[in-house]
Amino acid sequence: MYQLDVYGTLVAATLVLLLGRKLVKTVPFLEKYTIPEPVAGGLLVAIVLLGFKSGMDLEVKFDDSLKDPLMLAFFATIGLNANLASLRAGGKTLFIFVIAVVGLLIVQNTVGISLAKMMGLDPLIGLLAGSITLSGGHGTGAAWGKIFSDSYGFTAATEIAIACATFGLVLGGLVARFLIKKTAMSDVKLQDDEAPTAFEKPQAGRMITSMVLLETIALIAICLLAGTYLSGKLSAFFTSMEWKFQIPTFVCVLFIGVILSNSLSLMGFYRVFERAVSVLGNVSLSLFLAMALMSLKLWEIASLAVPMLVILAAQTIVMALYAVFVTYRVMGKNYDAAVLAAGHCGFGMGATPTAIANMQAVTDRFGPSHVAFLVVPMVGAFFLDLINALVIPFFLALPVFPVAGG
Repeated sequence: MYQLDVYGTLVAATLVLLLGRKLVKTVPFLEKYTIPEPVAGGLLVAIVLLGFKSGMDLEVKFDDSLKDPLMLAFFATIGLNANLASLRAGGKTLFIFVIAVVGLLIVQNTVGISLAKMMGLDPLIGLLAGSITLSGGHGTGAAWGKIFSDSYGFTAATEIAIACATFGLVLGGLVARFLIKKTAMSDVKLQDDEAPTAFEKPQAGRMITSMVLLETIALIAICLLAGTYLSGKLSAFFTSMEWKFQIPTFVCVLFIGVILSNSLSLMGFYRVFERAVSVLGNVSLSLFLAMALMSLKLWEIASLAVPMLVILAAQTIVMALYAVFVTYRVMGKNYDAAVLAAGHCGFGMGATPTAIANMQAVTDRFGPSHVAFLVVPMVGAFFLDLINALVIPFFLALPVFPVAGG
C-alpha cells in the first residue's frame, strides 16, 4: 500500500481537477451531459487505481482529513445563499414547483427502497439510488455515503453513491432530450421583450476582493462551528430520548447558514455576497469531490452493478412519467410548464447545471421562458438541498432501516 499525506493528497486532488477540465473540454460526451470536472477526472483516476489493484495488488491510500471540512464548507455556502426573501419573487409558480419537487423526492425514495427490498438488497442501497444521489447529486451522495459507512457499517456506500449520481447525470439529460423531441411545440419563436435572467445569459457581478473573501470565509467558519455544536447537542438529545431520527452534521451546518444569512439581511446589518459564497462553495465542492472520487474502491461494488442498474433504469422511467404527468400538468400544461419539466428532469436525476442545459436546449429552439429560468435555478441550487435534508432522515427513521451505530 502507498500512503499519501495531507499535502500529497491536496496536490493529487488539484491535479485531478485539472485532468477533469481537460477531459470535459476534449471529450464531447462529457461536455454534452455536463459531467462535472472533478467527476470526470476522479473517476478516471479511480479506474486507473482499480487496474493497479487488480493487476499488481497495489493500493494507494489518500489522507482524508480535509474531506469533512471541505464538505461542510460546501453545505454552509448552500445555506448562506438560500435567500428566503426570494421566495416572494417566484410567487405561486415557485410554491407549486416546490410541491412537485417534494413529491418526486418521496417517489424516488419509495421506488428505490422497494426495489432494493424486492431484490434482497440492503435498503440503504435503495435510498442511495433515490433522492440522495438522483436529486441531491454527487455532493449530497458523498456526504450521506460517509454517514452510511460510519454509522451503519455500509462500507461501499460512497462508491455506490458516486456511481448512482454519475449515472443520474447522464440519464437525466437523456430523459429531458427524449421529452423535448416528443413535445408538440411548433418551431415558431415566441416574442419576448423582457431582459434575460442571469442564468439565461450570465453577466458579471461585483468584483470579489480580498476583504469580501475574508468576510465570506468568516461566515462559513461560523456555520461550521455553530453547526457542529448543534449537531452534537441534537445527537445527544436523540440518544437520550432513544429516538431513531438523526440529523447529520452537514444538515445542521446548512441550516445555520440559512439562519445566519437571512437574519443578517433582515436586520440590515450585512448582506451576503452571493457570488463570493458561490465561488468558495464551488472550490470546496470540487476539492471534496476530487478527493472522494479518486479514493473510490471500485472493486467493492462490482457485485452490485446489475441490481443498481435495475434500480436506476426504473428511476429513469419514473422520472420521465413524473415530468410528463405531474410536473408538466401541475405547472399549467403550457410552454413554461414544458420548460420547467425539462429543468426538473435535469436536477431530478442530475444537477442544476444539467437542468439549465436542458432548459436552454428548449428555449434556444422555441423561445425564452423567464419564469422557468427564475424558478428552476432557485429551487435546484438552493431549496432542493434544504428539502432533501429534511426528507432523507424521515425515511431513515422507517422500521426497514437499522439503527445508526447499531
